[in-house]
Amino acid sequence: MNNSILYEVHNNLYVNLTNRCPCACVFCLRNTTDHVGNSDSLWLDKEPTVEEVKRLFEARDLAKYEEVVFCGFGEPTERLDALLEIAAFVKERYHKPIRLNTNGLGDLVNGKNIAPLLAGKVDTVSISLNTPNEARYMENVRPAFGEGSFAAMLSFAKECVKYVPKVVLSTVATTLTAEEEARCAEIARSVGAFYRIRPFE
Repeated sequence: MNNSILYEVHNNLYVNLTNRCPCACVFCLRNTTDHVGNSDSLWLDKEPTVEEVKRLFEARDLAKYEEVVFCGFGEPTERLDALLEIAAFVKERYHKPIRLNTNGLGDLVNGKNIAPLLAGKVDTVSISLNTPNEARYMENVRPAFGEGSFAAMLSFAKECVKYVPKVVLSTVATTLTAEEEARCAEIARSVGAFYRIRPFE
């Protein structure tokens, strides 16, 4: 299969569990490329089973990676049970820091508050804030859940602060004005999270 389930970016190992995503961000990498880092195509022929992913981990030398990151060409919380089981496996077997890169809509995807389930399994949650308000969010992120998605994402961020050691809210460089970025930084501070401007790729 011409795809990558585990792939390297810098000194980290990324896990690509799914191509499903409830968003259609105007700046999404999926619009312009089919790979990231040393991956082949990140478009999956089929979603890998938990056992398949575990076997791929076992075939690698995890010592050379600083962090294991759940992030691919889809929203990891679309496969919440698999994410949690694999994260627990990596924690127990390899003792590596684990980061979840997410659009923050996992509560809507799963119909419940998922932040408590991340406790002890995920060390960092990086949430795509993307915009300083709902109007811009609807314009740039185009969530399938419609209005209320921006508020749901912020609610998830606030919950994550209770259960996860580090929470980051991020926006994409060049997509916002300086004033909007300043407002996003304020939002991050208000929920107890860090703010990061990630490069446009």
